[in-house]
Amino acid sequence: MDTITLQWLLVLGSGVLFFFITPVAKNISEFFSASDSEGKKPNVLMLTASLVISWIFAKSITNAANLGLTFGIVGGISYAVYYLSFVVAGVVIYQLRTQGGFSSIHHFLQTRFGRSAVIIFSILIGFRLFNEVWSNTMVIGSYFGESGSSPYYLSILVFTGLTLAYTLKGGLRSSLLTDAIQMVLFGVLLFIILGVILPKEGDGAMGKFLASGNWTMAGGLNLFFAALIQIFSYPFHDSVMTDRGFISDPKTTLRSFLWAAVIGFFCLVAFSFVGIFAQFQGLKGQAAVEVGKILGVMTMLAMNFIMVTSAASTLDSAFSSFSKLMVIDLGNKNLVSIQKGRIMMVVLTIVGTLPIFANPEILTATTISGTMVMGLAPVFIFWKKNAPSLSFHLSVGCGIFIGILVATGTFPQSLVFTEGKYATLLASNIWGSILCFILFFIPMIFQNGKKENY
Repeated sequence: MDTITLQWLLVLGSGVLFFFITPVAKNISEFFSASDSEGKKPNVLMLTASLVISWIFAKSITNAANLGLTFGIVGGISYAVYYLSFVVAGVVIYQLRTQGGFSSIHHFLQTRFGRSAVIIFSILIGFRLFNEVWSNTMVIGSYFGESGSSPYYLSILVFTGLTLAYTLKGGLRSSLLTDAIQMVLFGVLLFIILGVILPKEGDGAMGKFLASGNWTMAGGLNLFFAALIQIFSYPFHDSVMTDRGFISDPKTTLRSFLWAAVIGFFCLVAFSFVGIFAQFQGLKGQAAVEVGKILGVMTMLAMNFIMVTSAASTLDSAFSSFSKLMVIDLGNKNLVSIQKGRIMMVVLTIVGTLPIFANPEILTATTISGTMVMGLAPVFIFWKKNAPSLSFHLSVGCGIFIGILVATGTFPQSLVFTEGKYATLLASNIWGSILCFILFFIPMIFQNGKKENY
């Protein structure tokens, strides 16, 4: 039995298994809030596992490996910095719930900034979820054939369809249950892969891996500092994360978010070892795929299965989050139904799959969307401030504008002050963040000035 056949068995087997073990949601609470049949909310272990694995996307571990290949351990750590987003989001959401009394991010925005802010924010969320579909399924396709080939497209369509099938049954409840299984599988498979890779470098292998790379701006620190800036805005446009911030009690949620930050950070750094190993071996291309090829069939299958489990966890989370966004957050509260939620899942599946035919760059889904939402940082960091609606619109609008400049390659190079890859990304986030904060506070100053005049 050849490798491709075994890979197909993994995809088909896991998809069918998850379909049969996931429950059918019988009410709105199960489908949209992940409560069990007795109404119990997710505990710390289930919520932590779901947060970690739903954020360890197939594209994330692919990026971690590729950055390890390019920059050594510096690349792995730089990318793992994004997982400190859990700390920022966990603390802010805890405060929003316990001090502000808000039941969701949309509830907060509607109350403080009005309907227009909710619409703009929802568009950003929709763009994020749209990116999650194609950017993760493309990784799966790369294990079955060259980009643009028939096996490549077929594997993507089959994998996406199977994931959609089991998510349609139980919504967010299905997502959390399968996340727990996928997290265990991910941990075991990662341990096996590292157990194969590290001995290949002989004595002192761990030291060699940790000493790889150069701690310079061009050596990966551009991305490190860009990620450090983005963690104050990035998590709030990811409803896969924030939706989970409101389904358990506040203390359980905060503990889960903090644990997810620690576990997620170390998982990403550990997987970057695959790319560092590829660097040691002089390999080129997509690190995880190339390493799998030289280490034999079993390692290749383990690598493939890690991608399948992580991609499926992110995909089912994206489906359930988009469903909640359209039916509950933006819909008529009196007309909420599971059927509408399932229809929205199908819509995202179709729209989110179309970009695979344009062959976009996977990392772009993270770095560009992270830049476009930099204007959310002051909105959530200073959520207690009585800021006017204009503060939201100016700050968020500025971030979107800067993100468009970066995406189109028109960001002024005269403002870039470092060298190497991601230099423009770093500069745009520094200058853009400064401008967003200024624009956020200007309306507040005028508002307070008017009050004093009265």
